[in-house]
Amino acid sequence: MEFTVGQIAEVLRGAVEGDASPRIDRLAKIEEAQAGSLSFLANLKYEPYLYSTGATAVIVSRTLELKQPTAAALIRVDDPYTSFTTLLEFYQQATRTGKRGVEEPSFLGAGSTIGDNHYRGAFSYIGENCEIGRDVVIFPHVFIGDRVRIGDGTILYAGAKIYAETVIGARCTIHAGAVIGSDGFGFAPQLDGSYRTIPQIGNVVLEDNVSVGANTTIDCATLGSTIIREGAKIDNLVQLAHNVEVGRHTVVAAQTGVSGSTKIGDFCVLAGQTGIAGHLTLTNRTTVTAQSGVGKSIKEEGVVLQGSPAFNLRDSLRANAVFRRLPDLERRLDQLERSRTQPENS
Repeated sequence: MEFTVGQIAEVLRGAVEGDASPRIDRLAKIEEAQAGSLSFLANLKYEPYLYSTGATAVIVSRTLELKQPTAAALIRVDDPYTSFTTLLEFYQQATRTGKRGVEEPSFLGAGSTIGDNHYRGAFSYIGENCEIGRDVVIFPHVFIGDRVRIGDGTILYAGAKIYAETVIGARCTIHAGAVIGSDGFGFAPQLDGSYRTIPQIGNVVLEDNVSVGANTTIDCATLGSTIIREGAKIDNLVQLAHNVEVGRHTVVAAQTGVSGSTKIGDFCVLAGQTGIAGHLTLTNRTTVTAQSGVGKSIKEEGVVLQGSPAFNLRDSLRANAVFRRLPDLERRLDQLERSRTQPENS
């Protein structure tokens, strides 16, 4: 696909600075781009590349003040990162959903329906009484259990496993190897020291525009639903336990684990390798930094947590500063104690 610089600017509602007639046929990073490429500049750390890039055009902020002339045409927009993301979404949609129809062998269970313009890859399995919308893309080796509902435009990559009763909204993305609806970790201790399995009879609900990364697992609820709200983005290798709720547009990075019945608010950020204990509430716009462990509920909005156990970022940084000084403080304390115990000169 080819578009002129001017056509792209029109789509992004931007303004062209330079020649609007050259054609663009690919997207590239600003430091690697060649003729015919479109790139973007959002992080000013990469600004030096703007003056040397081989890109035909670069998306930049309307407010960027140039330090020298550029060979590339500029497309000035309000938010370069968001604008470039829009183009990536368009390109991805155009390329990955080109497949249509049904490859054999594949299986569609009794009573199940699927909308127009869909794709079912070879060895995919759809159970009984499922309701699947239009424009859905199901790659090979996907398993979909009984009574699953999937909204329009959702994509399930190879090897994804969707357990029975799961509800997935429109325009969701489920990456390879993800498991949605597996049993929650529920076991009742017995008097003899053994454990009795507690049946997990709830389900998982993913609202619209949710992304679930590769090899992530989201457990079904014991009762009711494990819920991932609209626009939430879940990275690879994340574990969300039974009855967890993840709020709207919250992002959860890789190797994070959230224990059962914890509720994460809207617009939160859980960085990589975060651990959240069970039955907690993290209110809206909470940020938990990497490798932190949260053991109590957070009620104040906008808090940034760090450490294990995690506490307020500013207090954590002050504590770490003191921690680094401990050897020196110990030496000075030891000197002070020795000076106080030495006999006075007569």
